[in-house]
Parts: sequence; C-alpha cells; structure tokens
Amino acid sequence: MQKFPKRPTSKVARLRVLGVDPGSVTMGLGVIDFERGAAQFVHLESLSLKSAGSFTARLGAIFGAVDEVIAQYEPDEFAIEQIFMYRSPESSLKLAQARGAAIAAAVRRGLPVHEYMPAVVKQAVVGTGRADKLQVQHMVKRLLSLQVNPPADGADAAAVALCHCYRRTSLAGVLSEAPGTEKTAMQLLAQSRYRRRSR
Repeated sequence: MQKFPKRPTSKVARLRVLGVDPGSVTMGLGVIDFERGAAQFVHLESLSLKSAGSFTARLGAIFGAVDEVIAQYEPDEFAIEQIFMYRSPESSLKLAQARGAAIAAAVRRGLPVHEYMPAVVKQAVVGTGRADKLQVQHMVKRLLSLQVNPPADGADAAAVALCHCYRRTSLAGVLSEAPGTEKTAMQLLAQSRYRRRSR
C-alpha cells in the first residue's frame, strides 16, 4: 500500500484548510485559503452519495472523494465536525462511520486533523451557537464573497474550515495566555466580522 509522509504545517502566512461536513447520504467539502485575517474561496461542493449504492460503498466513496480533493488542492490542514447524538442510535453510528472514512483519508495523506462541535462552528462564523443552516449559509456567502448562495452542506463544510482558521490564527495569542476567554473572544470576532460584512 502506498504511504504518504506526514505533512508539516505550512510556515508561510497563507493557510489552506479542507473542511468537511460529514454525512452518509450527502457530505459537504470546502477548501479555503486564509491569510492575514481574510478568507478566500478555493473549492466548495455538496456531494450526493446515493448513487454509490450500499452504505459500505458510500463509505468508500467518502474516502475516495476526500482523498481526491486533498490530492487536487493540497490543503495544509483538515477540519471536520464532531459527532453529536441523534435520537436514533443507528443514525449516530452511520454518521460516526462516515466521519471515520473522511478522517482516514486525511490521515493517510498526512494532514493534521482538527474536530469541532457544530455549536462551536456556528459560534465562530455566525456569532451564536444556535444559528440555523440558512444563517450559516448567509455568513459563508458574505465571508467568502461568493456571488451566489453556496449549497447547504458545502456551506457547512466551509464554515468548519473558517472556524478552524479563526481559532488557528486570530485566537492563538489570546488562548495561550488566557484560555478562559475563548468563548468571549470567539463571539467578539464573529460579531465584528458580521458588522463589517453587513455594512
């Protein structure tokens, strides 16, 4: 089996991140560049997995899709939503396996993997952890200066990538000195971005 060396985190100012919104029926993939506090759109898509067939075949499709995006766009880091419990244990199990397939592809390519709860992603991008999909979609469109509304799952994936970039760069100094200020700082950053984009 072909092995890939672990990739060192890019030392240049630009950070390229692949964000994934996992799912066993539809998944979102978003690649963004982040430099000097500004995000730039690179690639964004919602991928339907229904045509892959059985559940196990869909897991293979997830692995293949993530691997292909990594090979094509060469991100520095990988970010994915963490699992939350559904009312149905079966749905939670399927989501966990879908996440595992995506993470395995990133690890195989040597990417650092970062995981965020959905509420943390919404807090970072919208300013509230209770934001709905339309609000996330709206803010992703504004933050990435897109001309049209992004597909819902693709927007969620881009939001995960944005969340990681904001935490990875803007808050690095703040959190290292005062970890207890994370929630307040994240909210202030999100509100500041919303005000700038709403003018």
